[in-house]
Amino acid sequence: MSVDTAEPSEFSPRQNAVLEQALRLLVDGGEKALTTSGVARAANCSKESLYKWFGDRDGLLSAMIAYQASKVRTFERNGERLTAASLHDHVVIFARDLLEVLAGDVSLALNRLAIGQSNRDGSKLGKLLLERGRRQIDRRAMALIDAGKRAGLLRFSDADEAYHTLYGLVVSDLHVRMLLGEPGLKDTARQAEKAVTAFLRLYGTDKVLAEMPVLG
Repeated sequence: MSVDTAEPSEFSPRQNAVLEQALRLLVDGGEKALTTSGVARAANCSKESLYKWFGDRDGLLSAMIAYQASKVRTFERNGERLTAASLHDHVVIFARDLLEVLAGDVSLALNRLAIGQSNRDGSKLGKLLLERGRRQIDRRAMALIDAGKRAGLLRFSDADEAYHTLYGLVVSDLHVRMLLGEPGLKDTARQAEKAVTAFLRLYGTDKVLAEMPVLG
């Protein structure tokens, strides 16, 4: 398995557990704590296993970011026939997961570390966050939106624009404020539902709008 191309689903439960320990080390101790020796000790595995599974330190970081991004669930049921109700549910799950992952200690630590490194090392961590994190989430969420259009539930001429509208409605400026030290949302479910309702009112077809509650 190539570390550069592996998806999180291709990692075993044991490897995912190691990645979880590596992420926790990063949150608790910062970049200096993220050594092969430290990860091996925390995860109770050998350094040889780490190299075999993930390659070098950059490979480990790449896998950590992809694993973190995989916590944002999207439409992944092959053959499922979307309905207005199931589309709504899938998008709400995506929105809630996105808010909870972005607001979590791990994502905040990774982004703060990337910002701190932005003037050195060619912003390597920042590039990994984009390629293995944000773009992985984007691709899977776009697949959901495209499936909604094919099912006659969404209408748009530009899928990228529609997706980024959804992303903006869900996240707004929350992530920036949290990176600057503000507390996160107390009710991610409410924010997710509010954002998805606004998105479906903008892009939903008559099938979807007919099943939505009338605004009072």
